[in-house]
Amino acid sequence: MTELISIEAARERVLDAVTRLGDEAVALDEALGRVLAEEVTSPIAVPPFDSSAMDGFAVVAGPGGELEVVGEARAGRPWVGTLVAGSAVRISTGAVVPEGADAVVPVERTAAVKGGGSGDAVCVDPALRGECRNDRVSVPESRPGQNVRRAGDDIPIDAVVLRTGAQIGPAELGVAASVGRATLLCSQRPLVHVLVTGDELTEPGAALAPGGIYSSNSYALAALVERGGGTVAMRRTVPDDLQSTRAELGRALDEADVVIVSGGVSVGPHDHVKPALVELGVEERFWGVSLRPGKPTWFGTRGRTLAFGLPGNPVSAMVTFQLFARPALAALQGAAPEARRATARLEEPIARNPHREQAIRVRLHQSENGLVARTTTGAQGSHVLTSMLNADGLAMIAPGPGEAEAGERVEVELL
Repeated sequence: MTELISIEAARERVLDAVTRLGDEAVALDEALGRVLAEEVTSPIAVPPFDSSAMDGFAVVAGPGGELEVVGEARAGRPWVGTLVAGSAVRISTGAVVPEGADAVVPVERTAAVKGGGSGDAVCVDPALRGECRNDRVSVPESRPGQNVRRAGDDIPIDAVVLRTGAQIGPAELGVAASVGRATLLCSQRPLVHVLVTGDELTEPGAALAPGGIYSSNSYALAALVERGGGTVAMRRTVPDDLQSTRAELGRALDEADVVIVSGGVSVGPHDHVKPALVELGVEERFWGVSLRPGKPTWFGTRGRTLAFGLPGNPVSAMVTFQLFARPALAALQGAAPEARRATARLEEPIARNPHREQAIRVRLHQSENGLVARTTTGAQGSHVLTSMLNADGLAMIAPGPGEAEAGERVEVELL
């Protein structure tokens, strides 16, 4: 193996090789998790009119007293007319504040007055006249603007509400809908082929042959791809022979934006991934990272297609995906840079590796003094997949003698 490079140098080489994908219009109800490829502005004010923040009575602000109820305003059914002093309109939360009114008195602060005046109430819908009869109501003193939501309180007209590169979550969907958008321009999702190599790999549900193990990497890596915004176009197990490896990698390179292969990237007699990639015209960008677990990680490109050769040990595969492939998926979509790292204080000492940086799976806790890496998740061997359970982050422990002491601050790659 050639000289190992640092994690940061490896990430830089990955990101330098990324060419952003194109864009496509996506219906709002299909845009969750996508990356926005446009700046979204609001063609309207939100709310688009002065509206009531309470159920109550719309009034002309002033001293308290008895007012004649001349109509009713409901959400979506405004009262038509101009309110004058001495009158009130019964109003529901979210309804348009009538012209002339400038305050809303909550219903719980009012009292009905028995009796009532004369004449017909003015209603927007004649069918409501029975509910808009000329009652009288007693109201306390009110002030202008009381319980009124002004037009544009949330979003002024022409305001930028969503930025290019934002990942679309529930709040982003709600905001886009609130300004009337039915579609959003989003970055295309990368098409990813996930290959795992090994004659010993058995699909869950089948009987294990002597020496066989159940295939976990294909499921874990495919899930990580989906979570990273990619689309898994193929997930396949490849036997340990050069011809099969070359054929499956060739198909993947022809069809995918990103090829992720786990296993077969070391120097054993049955590790065929590297020579197959070379035969297929993939340019090696690096092989070997100063990282534990994950030392034999390989990365290369053919044209715009990215190829990741990840180790076969399950923890190594997941860790190296998080450190190298996940940032590439984000960059392919033009995602805004994420704050994927934080600083945390170790709650317990961790032995250092003399030569390589370690990615220790930890659980995090927010204390009064900041983020704490409370504990490791158990045995940290590269084959111990359960160490990924309930892990909040990867504590990056610098190489050297001795140990990282309790209380030391370290960088944590957030999961």
